[in-house]
Amino acid sequence: MERINNAFNKVTNTNKFRKQYEDLKKEVLNDEQIRLFLNENSSQITEEMLDKSLMKLYEFTSQSKQCQKCPSLGECVNLLQGFHPKLVIRRNMIDLNYEDCPSKVMDDKKRKLEKLIQSFYVPKDILAATMEDFYRSDASENRIDAVEKAMAFIMDYKPGEKQKSLYLYGEFGVGKTYLLGAIANELAKKEISSLLIYVPDFLRELKGSFTDNTFNDKIDMAKKAPVLMFDDIGSESMTSWGRDEVIGPILQFRMLENLPTFFTSNFNFVEMQTHLTFSQRGEKEEVKAARVMERIKYLAEPFLLKGKNRRH
Repeated sequence: MERINNAFNKVTNTNKFRKQYEDLKKEVLNDEQIRLFLNENSSQITEEMLDKSLMKLYEFTSQSKQCQKCPSLGECVNLLQGFHPKLVIRRNMIDLNYEDCPSKVMDDKKRKLEKLIQSFYVPKDILAATMEDFYRSDASENRIDAVEKAMAFIMDYKPGEKQKSLYLYGEFGVGKTYLLGAIANELAKKEISSLLIYVPDFLRELKGSFTDNTFNDKIDMAKKAPVLMFDDIGSESMTSWGRDEVIGPILQFRMLENLPTFFTSNFNFVEMQTHLTFSQRGEKEEVKAARVMERIKYLAEPFLLKGKNRRH
């Protein structure tokens, strides 16, 4: 009696397995993408190949394709986060290749762009600035002119060639720094690296760099950046050291090497020269100030940016 029961259990288990197998096969073959793949490769696929590849096909159906089931890259539901499966024929089997999903492609692109934009003390929202947002915030004629000049620079940029950038000046909060961020992002799309520096904090950091021996490294970084952006120049407390040992040498190097340099300031050229002339100690040094101004004028074209103060 026991032998009969064992035999019956085996038959029952075998039948159960077969039913599960057929149900799985039916589920797999009902998948639209699998049906399309089988039709496109019908001349190469045999029934035996199909049976041997059933688990791979099931693996394909259970995962998200084109990020359809994934709210974000961080919430990817696939076996390999950021990768989705593609059906291929390999060694008389249907197999899977895992490729970057759209979300990973976009994230990689974003990270690559971020690496191309370095900054010293520039707010994070500025590093995410876009030309579209800058224009939409105020579609005035002045803003259109600013965008056109910025885009002309971006389109014409060629490493090593002399090209004037922009000296953006105007009232507080009109979007001068934001436009720099937008330019930096457009340049990054062309794989052109840029460095944004908030001048007052950069000068303060340089003073502290003598103790850790990083002064020369930071100066060289500013000197040699493919595109340098000096933000808010003129708002620093002017010292002979800052003018003659930092700003002057950086601009001199960039002028000789034809390296584009953008500026933002609340001062026009005349006001900037006055600022550079008088040091914090009350010293008046017109010749040294004029020398720095000649470098600024050589590197950049002045543009008065108008608009409402958006900080309010």
